[in-house]
Parts: sequence; structure tokens; C-alpha cells
Amino acid sequence: MRIISSSSITTPLLSLPSSLPPSSIPKPHNIPYVPIGRRHLLTAVTISISISVTPFTPPQLNSLLPVFVPVADARGLFQMPPFRLSNRYFLVRAGESEYESLGIINTNPVAKTSVDSGLSEKGKKQTLRAAFELKAMGACENGCWIWPSITQRAYQAAEIIASVNRVSRSYIVPEYSFLDARGLGAYEGKNLDSVSEVYASDSISTRIKPPPIDDGTPNESVADVFVRVTQLMSILETQYSGDTVIIVSPDSDNLTILQAGLVGLDLRRHRDLSFAPGEVRFVDASSIPTYKQPASALYKCLNPPNCN
Repeated sequence: MRIISSSSITTPLLSLPSSLPPSSIPKPHNIPYVPIGRRHLLTAVTISISISVTPFTPPQLNSLLPVFVPVADARGLFQMPPFRLSNRYFLVRAGESEYESLGIINTNPVAKTSVDSGLSEKGKKQTLRAAFELKAMGACENGCWIWPSITQRAYQAAEIIASVNRVSRSYIVPEYSFLDARGLGAYEGKNLDSVSEVYASDSISTRIKPPPIDDGTPNESVADVFVRVTQLMSILETQYSGDTVIIVSPDSDNLTILQAGLVGLDLRRHRDLSFAPGEVRFVDASSIPTYKQPASALYKCLNPPNCN
């Protein structure tokens, strides 16, 4: 459409060949000529947005009207325990790592992509069994997404799972922070048996952190990990709908705290859900119990202060 920006000049509201001079263009019948100015342009834009396409709208006008896409249903803020799950989930702990085979705690994220943090020979066999278990459970029969931590052993586990279940590598989505192994602070480099002291503190309060250290290893409480895994679930529940997602974690704590949150278990008892290396668990909407409010939320005192 050719528009001359002057309120004193008129032009037809049709697309005309620009090669013809205005004087040679014949005036079509029944096409009104109106003055074009700023006010007219604004009015035309407003009217065009409000027009709806009907069966009686000429095809030429249909192509000029905007296409309106319905707004997706809002799912709301993800909460733990969730009222429902849009996807089905498999939780997998990667097999034994090289450090675990030596009985050493290694949770510093600086070394998470190091080859030394990969699967041990025993860990590869454990992960292979997990991959075939997922296949027997039909996890990827209708397609699946694999979300591993970028930690070396978890990503190696994801590749093994993908190979056995014939999943393209393009369906492996590395997670860069929410699935890092729980940082154990001053316990870094100590014997694996000493982690029992951390779990003793966890059973007292979800906010007790392991002692800090200055080598860059975080010292995370149960509450800290809970924030991470809740953020992960919020992303997955928003990004996918009706899909299968396999979450691959380098350690047990990510998964036990996540599962405790999903089923409404007291987070101080997350250790009760401990995952062995290479263990697989299925989580879906049917495993989420109906959320029950605590008695304190239901109790009402009708005659304060005489409340029994």
C-alpha cells in the first residue's frame, strides 16, 4: 500500500502497482477515497485489530487480518508436594564413580566434568543394568527425554541409557546446576563412611549445613538441595506436558530429597528413601498422595481464649 504523508492528498486503500503514476491509475468503482493522516492511521490500526474473521469476510481481507492464538492454560506455581504431575518421571542414580570406588567423598563442582569423576568399571555395569531395567519398564517406548547432571558420571550414565533404549542423543538434555551432587563442605576428600554424620544432622533439622571449607566446595543443607530440585521440577513441568522424563543424578541425596518432596514425606527423613548406585524408580501422578493440611490449619477456636 502506497501512502503519501499529507492530510491534503487522498489515496485509495488498496495495494496498487507502484510503477504507475497516480494520474494514470483508474479509480475502481465502489472504492472510497479518504484523506490519510496520523489520526486516520491510528484509527485504522485499532479497527483492524478488533475485526474478527467470519465466513463472509473476503479472502483478500482474511490474509490481512492478524491471527489470534489461544493462550495456553496456566499451570500455576509448582509446589511440593504437587497437586498433580503433567509428566511421568523415572529417577535414576548414576552407577558408582571412580572416587566412590576408592571410598572418597567428592562433591566439589569444579571437578564434576573431570574424567576422574566418571563411572568406575563397576559403575558402568550398574548403569547398564539400570538401562535395561528402564527398557523392561517401557520407559522410552513412546519416546522420552533424559535429563542428566553435567557431572561426568551422570552424563556417562545418560549416554548408556540412551544407547540401550534407542534414544537419540538430541534427547539428552544436560542440566548444569540443579542436579549437582550435594556439596558436603569440609567432608570433601574424607572417607565415605563419615557421611553418616551429615545424615545425623539432617534428621534434626533440614537447615543444618555441613561445616564449610575454603576449596570451593559448597556446604549444602537439605533445604538448599530442596530449593534446587524444586526449581528443576518447575522447569520440567512447564517445558513438557504428557512426556516421559528420566532424571539422572550423580548422587542419592538429590533424588531422596526430590522424592520426599513429591510424596510429602518429612524432609528430615529423606535418608529413608536412599538410592543405591544404579537404582531406578518410577514416579507418576498416581504416586502423589492427596495433600492433607496439618491439624493446626484445620483447627478453629470458636471461643478464645477457652480453646480445648
